[in-house]
Amino acid sequence: MTDSSSQPLSPSELHVIPRDVHGLSRKHMSANALRVLYRLREAGFEGYLVGGAVRDLLVGGAPKDFDVATNATPEEVRALFRNCRLIGRRFRLAHVVYGREIIEVATFRANGGDDEGDRLTDDGGRLLRDNVYGTIEEDAVRRDFTANALYYTIEDFSVRDYVGGFEDVQARRLRLIGEPEARYREDPVRMLRAARLAAKLGFTIDPATAEPIAKLAPLLAEAAPARLFEETLKMFLAGHAEACFKLLEVHGLLPVLLPGTAQALTSNKSGALRNMLLQGLRNTDARVTAGQAVSPAFLYAVLLWPAYCRTLAQLQAQGVHLTEAQQRAADRVTVQQVARVALPRRFSMPMQEIWLLQPRFTLRQRKRVFRLLSHPRFRAAFDFLELRLVASPLHADDVAFWRDAQLQPEAAVVRSEAQALDEDMASGEDAGAPRRRRRRRPRSGDGQ
Repeated sequence: MTDSSSQPLSPSELHVIPRDVHGLSRKHMSANALRVLYRLREAGFEGYLVGGAVRDLLVGGAPKDFDVATNATPEEVRALFRNCRLIGRRFRLAHVVYGREIIEVATFRANGGDDEGDRLTDDGGRLLRDNVYGTIEEDAVRRDFTANALYYTIEDFSVRDYVGGFEDVQARRLRLIGEPEARYREDPVRMLRAARLAAKLGFTIDPATAEPIAKLAPLLAEAAPARLFEETLKMFLAGHAEACFKLLEVHGLLPVLLPGTAQALTSNKSGALRNMLLQGLRNTDARVTAGQAVSPAFLYAVLLWPAYCRTLAQLQAQGVHLTEAQQRAADRVTVQQVARVALPRRFSMPMQEIWLLQPRFTLRQRKRVFRLLSHPRFRAAFDFLELRLVASPLHADDVAFWRDAQLQPEAAVVRSEAQALDEDMASGEDAGAPRRRRRRRPRSGDGQ
């Protein structure tokens, strides 16, 4: 199928940035990635560090992944490395595995037409498959943003720039390569990537790159829900969640990605729910910065809480009993969100537990207090209760009571038992099933 809206892409004049100008040092690069580059060169192929690693090093960051671009085909790369496996259908890639580190090696891609090689787009211009191989010049203009199209070479330790990416990085500007609307239609998830990279790097989005996003945002509904889930984790669990969320709002992406939350925030005139949500994202960013774990279940409990509150209020207005309304609201919000973003049950179920435990914090009977303290989700639910103070000071007494309850001597035993249960649940054991007694092996001499 042909994309009539696509414009042919052509590289600008090659700009070679020498080492004394770009300042990149091999000591900040992955030794395994450099090993791949040297092996490719020894075999007579071109090889470059490319993409996010070069971009992040130029702004003083510490890349987590190092990708390589080469003129060797995936099959030729596999022949060079015994520790290599080929993956992907939409984009054929080689993964060279060194223990826990994977160096992704991609063959230069060309901007061929749909009748050339292994390339396919749908009627809207969305790229379904792209395995047409080409030169480094063609590969540069096939990349999404200019900042991601910089190539570091071990030939002379320079950075090669075909699209003005080095200048954009210096100006801290995020700019799409090619005609923006066509590139977004080719892959709508690029709109989320624009927001995520701008938030992560502190870049401004070039006006021409930003202009079509609000109009084309509905195209995200066509993206695979599983892919959108992975993209949301990248946005919200990398230490810049608050900035990402604000950019989603500014560029009209929030109603497509989190429709229930967007509707609830619009109707919440006081802004209390938005303030709470943003504080939750700030807390998430702080935990990531401190190297602490963040659960996707808690993250989504924060992100979807406005939708849950709105749905709960609607059900109660219809005369549904509170207890039933709470469960129905949790189920309804989850089902609606999963239709857009594939939130796995291992996260959606504890997310719902965090919500449904909130009313129990108003209880003061001793037996109920210890029952709640023993719940495996107590700590997450209590942290959520503290967060709710941002939206309403009415929860202050409950927070004070339960903070004190956790300090009581009896609570230590209860909490340790709950922690053991939570670990069993995390390991996949059925927490509701009776534990099997370990059969004692008879000693020699024991009666049969």
